[in-house]
Amino acid sequence: MENNRNFFITIALSVLILAVWQYFYVLPRSEAQRDAARVEQQRVEEQKKAAGANPGADTGTPAAPGAIPNAPGTDAVTPAGREQALATTTRAKIDTPSLEGSINLTGARLDDLKLRHYTETVDKNSPEISLLNPAALPNGYYAEIGFVGNDKTGAVPGPETVWAVDGNATLTPTTPVTLTYSNDKGLTFKRTFSVDTNYMFTVSDTVQNSGTAAVSLSNYGRVTRFDKPAVASTYVLHEGLIGFTGTEGLQEHKYASIEKDKQFTPGKSTDGWLGITDKYWAVTLVPTEKQPFQPRYAYFEDGRHRYQSDFLTDPITVDAGQSATVESEIFAGAKEVGKINAYAEDRHIKRFDLLIDWGWFHFITKPMFWLIDTLYKFFGNFGLAILATTVIVKAIFFPLANKSYASMANMKKVQPKMLEIREKYADDKMKQQQAMMELYKTEKINPLAGCWPVALQIPVFFSLYKVLYITIEMRHAPFFGWIQDLAAPDPTSIFNLFGLVPVTLPHMLMIGVWPLIMGVTMFLQMRMNPTPPDPTQAAIFTWMPVIFTFMMAGFPAGLVIYWAWNNTLSILQQGVIMKRQGAKIELWDNLIALFRKKPSPAE
Repeated sequence: MENNRNFFITIALSVLILAVWQYFYVLPRSEAQRDAARVEQQRVEEQKKAAGANPGADTGTPAAPGAIPNAPGTDAVTPAGREQALATTTRAKIDTPSLEGSINLTGARLDDLKLRHYTETVDKNSPEISLLNPAALPNGYYAEIGFVGNDKTGAVPGPETVWAVDGNATLTPTTPVTLTYSNDKGLTFKRTFSVDTNYMFTVSDTVQNSGTAAVSLSNYGRVTRFDKPAVASTYVLHEGLIGFTGTEGLQEHKYASIEKDKQFTPGKSTDGWLGITDKYWAVTLVPTEKQPFQPRYAYFEDGRHRYQSDFLTDPITVDAGQSATVESEIFAGAKEVGKINAYAEDRHIKRFDLLIDWGWFHFITKPMFWLIDTLYKFFGNFGLAILATTVIVKAIFFPLANKSYASMANMKKVQPKMLEIREKYADDKMKQQQAMMELYKTEKINPLAGCWPVALQIPVFFSLYKVLYITIEMRHAPFFGWIQDLAAPDPTSIFNLFGLVPVTLPHMLMIGVWPLIMGVTMFLQMRMNPTPPDPTQAAIFTWMPVIFTFMMAGFPAGLVIYWAWNNTLSILQQGVIMKRQGAKIELWDNLIALFRKKPSPAE
């Protein structure tokens, strides 16, 4: 392929990547900072308004008949800490290999849950992730199951119902917890919580009617959150309200969109799930398959602002002297790929795998994750798994890349003939183009072949970026040395002598060791080709590795390591192929030319 065309394509691809980086990384980061400031300000204002209020009191607008009752704590925020908020109510303990926390006996809701295997930072001594928190706190977040009754049913379990523990008061994978509540209409409610060793709770409700007449009531469930992530996600990842129900299928409502729309109510369903998802964690409800239910996604502004995914079943009739049982599941935990897939298959939860945002190109990102995860199980290190994945991808595309580099080598050999054609038809571009095409045909050269090595990197690059960004398996995954989190940027910087000078640098100056290695390998790869005669192209040729070094510094370290290793393999591959084809490798001449004194215009 001609140098001009090659470089214009390279420039176009570079501008495209730069634009994508600005759109998906820089702009969302700025918005995240603004959102974080706004959220913090909102919390401060709410705390000031609520000073002296009764924590957890439900003083919001009364619920309409037949509707889900208001969320607890809609008007009250306590400035006290988490432990103080937990101490205000009676609780049943949760103790599993993956979770610790408690069930709030007021409302029988899950509002205290920590993830044992995940910490806030890479420091193993940092606090565990607090997934669910009491409603009285500014970051209140909980899951609740209840009932909606009527005059005939009397008071039914809701957000303010105080349940009694029947027997065991500690929920473990082998010991369920049973709660009871009775009202003055002869209805007795018996709720059994059970949990597996991971993140799935099962809530079984039995309603015993000891009265003389049949009653009808509905079951509801909700996931309610009073805040949202302080740092907003990029556009390549969904965070917010989510679900898969009915004929509409997947529903995704970001915080900003539901704030604008207020509510979204899809059609009724008999299966599926719904809830709220973060980047790495999620809380979802899986309603019973026995009863049709109405899903809803909403944002409420009465009292405290809150986000909520909920469902309400069709009425359930319980005849006199009879009982009825409804069952729901609550997932509350980390979005680990293997566990999510296992829940979808073993518990027949329809498209539960969509809880992980694989994106439009899931047919690339899913196999990419599977390959990296499989290699991780062999090597025991995700960094080594990424290096091995690069080698495998190179091997898969080797025939095409081999043909491309061979075509590029052949083009180098016919460059003298190409120069002759340009000089001969300098004033006739049409004849020049026809002569070039005839030369390609005679020499059996594909002028587009040289683009494939660059083009093939694009989908692999972005699929790896997606895998590194969305999968919790990559979170806090170490490599070697100073890289303790492959999903985060390289923490070192040349501008503070890699940590020797104790200064805090702005984000744009965090140019670490691996971005520098990537830039050097990119520079060497580009120098294997002849320097373009055009001064503008030559300048781009020279400065592009520098631009990419600054640009890639903010990307996950795992992605930068992949790019540097890929460049290294490409240099070796291109060198071997060019040598076999008898084409001159321009690398050493180009490097020497950088340090050679350039002649003055007079000379």
